[in-house]
Amino acid sequence: MKVRPLDDRILVMPIEESEVTAGGIVLPDTAKEKPVKGRVEAVGPGKLLDSGDRAPLAVKVGDVVLFAKYGGSEIKVDGKEYKILREDDVLAVVES
Repeated sequence: MKVRPLDDRILVMPIEESEVTAGGIVLPDTAKEKPVKGRVEAVGPGKLLDSGDRAPLAVKVGDVVLFAKYGGSEIKVDGKEYKILREDDVLAVVES
């Protein structure tokens, strides 16, 4: 199944953080924080402006982004978990 976001929405695959702390303690699933970083898998065409034009998005497919912890909607596609976020929910693009 293929997912194509609408308007200014983006499809993000959350990146899980390490399960072991710096001190070597293994964290159980219940103690893990929700992911706040992810890779952009698909983007919509942009927000429709009053003039009828589309505003381009600041992110593109392949970008690693930081997003609000409880922002967006969680979906499952082909057994993989994704988040659909509005561009406003993206806090920053991680530069490498």
